[in-house]
Amino acid sequence: MKVLIAGMDGYLGWPLAQYLAARGHTVAGLDAFLRRKWVTEMNSDSAIPAAPMTERLQGFENRFDQKLLFREGNLLDYDFLKQYLAEFMPDAIVHFAEMPSAPYSMIDQKHAAFTQNNNVIGSLNLLWAIKEICPDTHLIKLGTMGEYGTPNIDIPEGFFEIEFRGRKDNMPFPRQAGSFYHWSKVHDSNNTMFACRIWNLKATDIMQGVVFGTQIDEMGNDLCFRTRLDFDQCFGTAINRFCCQATINHPLTLFGAGGQTRGFIPLRDSMQCIAIAIENIPETGEYRVFNQFGQIYSIEELAGLVQKAANEIGIQTIIQHYDNPRTEMEKHYYNPDRNRLIELGYQPSDNIVGEITIMLKDLLPYRERVLAHKEVLIPDIRWDGNHQRSVAIN
Repeated sequence: MKVLIAGMDGYLGWPLAQYLAARGHTVAGLDAFLRRKWVTEMNSDSAIPAAPMTERLQGFENRFDQKLLFREGNLLDYDFLKQYLAEFMPDAIVHFAEMPSAPYSMIDQKHAAFTQNNNVIGSLNLLWAIKEICPDTHLIKLGTMGEYGTPNIDIPEGFFEIEFRGRKDNMPFPRQAGSFYHWSKVHDSNNTMFACRIWNLKATDIMQGVVFGTQIDEMGNDLCFRTRLDFDQCFGTAINRFCCQATINHPLTLFGAGGQTRGFIPLRDSMQCIAIAIENIPETGEYRVFNQFGQIYSIEELAGLVQKAANEIGIQTIIQHYDNPRTEMEKHYYNPDRNRLIELGYQPSDNIVGEITIMLKDLLPYRERVLAHKEVLIPDIRWDGNHQRSVAIN
């Protein structure tokens, strides 16, 4: 199968290229390298060095015996996008080419507007380009479990049956996003659902939990195959950030009481799920939703797991509560479904402590890279717009 990865230079895109090539797929990619620029803007860097794309492409060709077609470009450039799709004519497109950070979208008006424009218009361009150039292509769009928010009822996979005034219908589950970034993803989902209905496109919307980890088996030991791993307040997701903090003996920064509960998934499991979505094609005109996560934990439980794994390999660390910069419920009900990927063969690894231990060992050789930017470990982006550093509360 010919698979185009939009956003191939990123945390998920580069491992996915390797994972799919190892499964016999022909891979192409595009990227505008914005993730590297955004992290620099945050006065940070990837904890694990991210090799230049030229080195990545050469290593890919040597290992997988296929020349990876790559173009530097942006989904906002519609002429470029149409030309590239016409050149490669993909069977499937995996859409990772969005700004993926809630805090970044909440910095100020400029960043909120950029997030909405980049994500919503870029995704809309992709839908139009598929319609005009390759209407049989299957779009796999990366959504987020954050679209649902934290409702006080179970969370289905995209749709649920509702009865109102004696009539029933199957309706999209209400979204309660918690940032301008998450709302941009809701808009993407609605536009994708609409495009499938009116143009007979086919799409899989993957509502992904928080991904963590440094490795998939296909990477091996060559540094050019390793993916980036961020630890700043915008692009360093919870477990990844905790592990980086542990390697430099920095307190694990737990926001508020730590009762915020989410679904988490190892990087290697994320690759498995996306491949399953690619290889199980929906019907023409079908818009389907998969909830993709491994296990559910509170942030406090996660910090405890990182602390336990660190202690077992001789790293002593403490957990420090800070005031929460976000506007969110810190104690809530959370019970989402994840049936559809399981039915298609997803086998969760569910070894979170083992994965954390691998991460810590991978990060220790690069602790100086984290130390060089340790000031970014305490957030100063607040949802109320009054930006100041969070302070320790115990």
